[in-house]
Amino acid sequence: MKIDDMDAFVAVIRCQSTNLAAQALQLTQPAITRRVQHFEEDLGAILLDRNTKPLKPTPMGLRVYEQCKAILREIDALHELVANDGAPSGSLRLGVPQTLGDVVLLDALGALRERYPTLRTQVSSGWGSSLLARMENGDLDAAAALFPPGKIFPEGIVGRSMLRLPLQVVAAKGSVARRTCKLKDCYSQGWVLNPDGCGFRAGLQRALSEQGLNLAINLETFGTDLQLGLVANGQGLGLVPEPLLRGSVHRERLEVLSVSDFKPQVDLWLLHPRYLGNLMEPVELFGEVAAARLQGRAHPATDADGAKA
Repeated sequence: MKIDDMDAFVAVIRCQSTNLAAQALQLTQPAITRRVQHFEEDLGAILLDRNTKPLKPTPMGLRVYEQCKAILREIDALHELVANDGAPSGSLRLGVPQTLGDVVLLDALGALRERYPTLRTQVSSGWGSSLLARMENGDLDAAAALFPPGKIFPEGIVGRSMLRLPLQVVAAKGSVARRTCKLKDCYSQGWVLNPDGCGFRAGLQRALSEQGLNLAINLETFGTDLQLGLVANGQGLGLVPEPLLRGSVHRERLEVLSVSDFKPQVDLWLLHPRYLGNLMEPVELFGEVAAARLQGRAHPATDADGAKA
């Protein structure tokens, strides 16, 4: 029985697709199929119901899957024990949401390059949920993502809250009669928000639905500063983490509304698999610099005198 065959079987169950499993393991689809078949032959059992779409495990396959996850965790722990002795090397695959990329990446990547010059860093962007899914599939080593306080993450993923961020409702300066209001008093102006899939937008939609109110989207677009510019031009209301509002070039043309029945918060979470080996130190540095940047302060690793501290 080969570990690679077991790994392929686990990836197929997680991804519910041989094609997606192949992408996650950077193999071809036929190679994944062969490995799963070899694994079934070694065990003498049919593990996948190939008549279903998406692919599902058979009852025995589900039991084998749970046991395989435990075995692979122990193998990861063994690699971790050995890998921790060496300096960080190879590739570090990071994920950040579109909302934060422009704010945190320049300093974070600069600090990583200064501290670990031989480490090659790759960055992907996406919503927090998609970054988390990619980490579960083994496509990312870590991510800085925004999720609600108290979020519970899947087994095998470690999440550490680095910073709590209040979300602010903003409007063009002088466009509202009262800066203190309730959702029902202001929601009809419409909103300038991220496209569907954004957690901020989903939270707002839930709050409105609970009051029997509809979410009216005037404009949807990526890019926090672009959104704030549109709001400042009177295109509707915006919803933005307070640190991003504070650093925006449009700040003086905006005013914050105190919405008494809508006080959302999100946490900046540093996410990574349980076993990272010698990549743990650079991942922690990435999270610390991202949190410092959002707080408007410099991390020692980004100072000229402290870059290699």
